[in-house]
Amino acid sequence: MTLHLVPVRFRDAAAYVAMWHRHHPPPVGMVFAVGAADDTGTLRGVAIVGRPVARLYDNGQTLEVTRVATDGTRNACSLLYGACRRAAFALGYTRLITYTQAGETGASLRAAGWRVLAERPARPGWDRPSRPRHAAGTELIPRTLWEADEPASA
Repeated sequence: MTLHLVPVRFRDAAAYVAMWHRHHPPPVGMVFAVGAADDTGTLRGVAIVGRPVARLYDNGQTLEVTRVATDGTRNACSLLYGACRRAAFALGYTRLITYTQAGETGASLRAAGWRVLAERPARPGWDRPSRPRHAAGTELIPRTLWEADEPASA
């Protein structure tokens, strides 16, 4: 089976994430989304790219891959991460980041030209007395921060 990139609307990408993502719901917004489809046109995965979740990274020049979800099709993640990398830099952004949780190898990220930037310790969550938040089920899990290297010029 060969995969190719396809454009995806936000509502379709969000529905795909809701169905296939292992531990997060769809994000609330995006800058762009891209899909991976097989020879029959069946959508096998999506990636959603948006503004960085961490406000200190939200400088107008940085984007974050906020969700990647696939149905398990081989090489779909690498194809999507590579496409996000090329698109973000082609749009003039100077930095692209994403996170993985402890236990995820990052093989697809490495294959698509990403590198580990930092290891983040587990957090108890985002709940604060001044701003109560509900537990999302992803608290107390260490994460790895990844950064995409700029693609070589053609």
